[in-house]
Amino acid sequence: MEEKNLAVNAIRKKLVGKKLNYKEIYAIMDQISKEKFGDVLTTYFAASGYSKGFTNEELFYLTKAMVETGEILHFKGIVADKHSIGGVPGTRTTPVVVSIVAAAGFKIPKSSSRAITTPDGTADDMEILAPVDLTKEQIYKVVEKTNGCIVWGGSFNIAPADDILIQVERPLLFESYDKILVSIMAKKIAFGSNHVVIDLPYGAMVKVHTLKDAEVLRDKFIFLAKQFKIKIRVLIHKTDEPAGRGIGPVLEMRESLRVLQQKPDRPLDLEIRSINLAGNLLDLCIKDATEKFQKDIKKHYGNGFGLATTLLQSGQAFEKFKAIVVAQGGKSNIDSEKLKPGKYSYVDKAEKNGQIKRLNSKNITAVARILGAPKQKGAGIYLNKKLNDKVKKNEALYTIYSENVYNLKEGRDSLQNFPILDY
Repeated sequence: MEEKNLAVNAIRKKLVGKKLNYKEIYAIMDQISKEKFGDVLTTYFAASGYSKGFTNEELFYLTKAMVETGEILHFKGIVADKHSIGGVPGTRTTPVVVSIVAAAGFKIPKSSSRAITTPDGTADDMEILAPVDLTKEQIYKVVEKTNGCIVWGGSFNIAPADDILIQVERPLLFESYDKILVSIMAKKIAFGSNHVVIDLPYGAMVKVHTLKDAEVLRDKFIFLAKQFKIKIRVLIHKTDEPAGRGIGPVLEMRESLRVLQQKPDRPLDLEIRSINLAGNLLDLCIKDATEKFQKDIKKHYGNGFGLATTLLQSGQAFEKFKAIVVAQGGKSNIDSEKLKPGKYSYVDKAEKNGQIKRLNSKNITAVARILGAPKQKGAGIYLNKKLNDKVKKNEALYTIYSENVYNLKEGRDSLQNFPILDY
């Protein structure tokens, strides 16, 4: 009871803008992780962070407490990881990056989330092909066998307070920048990661709106990484549209597979983004690898980017992805074209000639959710046209998919209130 009183008083204190010490923050995380708070108090804490923010010292305490109130994985040597801030539907790089890095010989146990502010999270997509609710022991076995995994972070007691906070944030579709930071870093630390690349997009339609905000967030990532002795690179880039064309679990996983399989119709923007992330992550890892390994890479590939490109183009990354899927309990006969979106669809066609001026990621997310994503794996949107593409009258602009007639009708009706693009 004393701990709960301490935690409640700490939330009250934070709501009026005062700083919290480690004991107070640990009490809050402990109460949330043990589900002793309930939704109301948990929501108050989430709201206090959203409105008032946290100092760097509080961010350190929050991350430390979130890790210490849950399970921790231990791997030897170099442990790689990559994480995107998210908020950009249709940009599923994780399957490609994990496969490349694992194929290069580095461990990359990837803890992924389910959808919060997008139509689907990586875990929502991966479970189309393999189970993602793995135990701690199962994760060790998969990583030992394949070097990598792609699992749901909430499948066992890892940073449990974070998953509870996500549940109270989901209905409002908001996350504070500080909460994003702590959530990501806590799970990286709990998964034993020590070499991390962060994908940090900014733009009018994604979570981080301005370059200035992105730079502030980057500096906080670097601060936290230093506290936990993690080597990190934060890649900032302006983002005005999805890297791929498919939005929704099946459509996004199909595009990741097309990149891994090097299919002619693969989304090249998604491939470039994936190679950039994998190349940066491999460069970080190579610097701490053996001298012999470093020399071999320099001689045969030049750098991490050369290695990443070779592993993808040669098919080794795809073979590694198949091995990870099988180790997690999926089947090996994977092919992008076997993944079919929902059987109910509607094609929106251009009413005039023109050029695509804007894609609205927030509206794309809203419509995809109305269509049934992420629970309906086949629900989503395929962008037949992207930014700056020329459009002729009666050409397809985009196609919406659902697994039932009701959701398709709702999705179609919502297009007037949530326009997906301007031309």
